[in-house]
Amino acid sequence: MIKPLLKWAGGKRQLIPHLMSLIPESFGTYFEPFFGGGALYFELRRRGLLKRAVLSDTNNDLSNFYNVVMKKPLELCDALKSLSYGNVKEHYYQARELFNNTRIAEEPVMKSALLLYLNRHCFNGLFRVNSEGRFNVPFGNYNNPRIPDSDQILSVSEAFKDAVFKNEDFESAVSDAVEGDLVYFDPPYMPVSRTSRFTDYTSNGFRGEDQIRLHKVAKELWDRGVYVIISNSSTDFLKEQYKDFNCREIMANRAINSMAEGRGTVPELNITNFNDNSILPLNSK
Repeated sequence: MIKPLLKWAGGKRQLIPHLMSLIPESFGTYFEPFFGGGALYFELRRRGLLKRAVLSDTNNDLSNFYNVVMKKPLELCDALKSLSYGNVKEHYYQARELFNNTRIAEEPVMKSALLLYLNRHCFNGLFRVNSEGRFNVPFGNYNNPRIPDSDQILSVSEAFKDAVFKNEDFESAVSDAVEGDLVYFDPPYMPVSRTSRFTDYTSNGFRGEDQIRLHKVAKELWDRGVYVIISNSSTDFLKEQYKDFNCREIMANRAINSMAEGRGTVPELNITNFNDNSILPLNSK
C-alpha cells in the first residue's frame, strides 16, 4: 500500500473510488499540475497504470519536498530522526520559525523534514502563507499525530520511478501533453461564497482569472486529443464555463471552510472532456 506522505486540505483520498471510475482504460503520459498530497497519483501507481508521469506544483516548498523524496530519501529519513520536536505547542512554533528561516537552496533536506513535521502537527493539513511567503498555519493540537516512518518514505520514493516533478505554472506543466495523454487538474477550488477563501497556497494565491485561464488550457488540451479530468467546487459560474464538457456533480466531505454551510457533505464537480473512455467531439456533449 502506497500512502501519501502529506495530509492535504482538499486532498482526494476519500474520492479515489469515484476518480478511478473516470480513468480511461489506456493513456500515455500522466500529468498532474496541482499535485498537493498526490492521492490519485499514488493510487494509479499502486494499480500499475502509469507509464510515465509529469508532476508539478507552483508551491516551492512542496516541489522541493517531493524532489528530496525522489532523490534523497535516506537523507530525509536521517533529518527527520535528528529533529527533537514533539507534539508540543511550543515545539511546533519553534519548528515553524526555523522552517520559515531555512532556505531551500542551502538546506533542501532539512527544509523538507521540517515541512513534514509541520504538516502532521498543523491545523487540518493546511498549507497557507502570508503576503511575505511565510508559513503561518497554527498548531493542530492532535492527540497522537504520526510522522511517516522510513519504510513509508522509501516506498513513496520508489513510487516516483519514471516521474519528474517540476515547479511550474499549470499551463507550462502540461505544454508537452499530446494525443492520448491524461491530465488531472485539481486546482484551489473556486469559493462558493465571498468568505470561503482558502487559496493562499502560495503568496500569489489562485484568482478568478486563473480559473478562466484553466478553462482555456483545458479546451486547448481537448483540441489536441488529450484526456482531461478536473475537480472543482460546484458553482453556477463553473457549470456555465464548462457547459461543453461532461460535468458530474458528486457529494464530498469538507472539514475546512470559514462558513458553517461550507462544511460537511457538499457538492463538487468532476469535469471531463470524454465519456466512456472516448474523447467527446469538440464543443459537444
